[in-house]
Amino acid sequence: MAQVTAYIGIGANLGDARANVLEAIARLARLPGATLVEASPSYRTAPIDASGDDYINAVARISTTLPAEELLRALHAIEAQHGRERPYRNAPRTLDLDLLLYGEEQIASATLTVPHPRMTERAFVLVPLLALMPSITVPGKGAASDYLASVAGQAISKL
Repeated sequence: MAQVTAYIGIGANLGDARANVLEAIARLARLPGATLVEASPSYRTAPIDASGDDYINAVARISTTLPAEELLRALHAIEAQHGRERPYRNAPRTLDLDLLLYGEEQIASATLTVPHPRMTERAFVLVPLLALMPSITVPGKGAASDYLASVAGQAISKL
């Protein structure tokens, strides 16, 4: 399979969230079938549609030969190794890894939607994503930078 550039959203707000985000980036660098190209700086954000402590967020760019569904399973395995539980939607978490973009593909399956359906509504995704790739476009939606104004009210600070 050809190399595909994928973007992974990383977040945590339980335990040592900052260490969990850094460890997730390190695990992405060791993921078979993938190469970590670059990770954004980390950011502190308040929970959105959720409760709990502030989140630590980042975005990683990888190059991978893994099919999208297989990459998603690998991300879920990394989450599980960090004790991720899913007791309810938007529950606080030790680690959250979201497949944001997978090349230029638009995927809508029972288990995966790419581009991530809420990525253009979240400063904690857009700000680190644009730090990596200021000119990035979201397939089917246009320039990611066009959505910054709509998330300007969401508190986010670079660590």
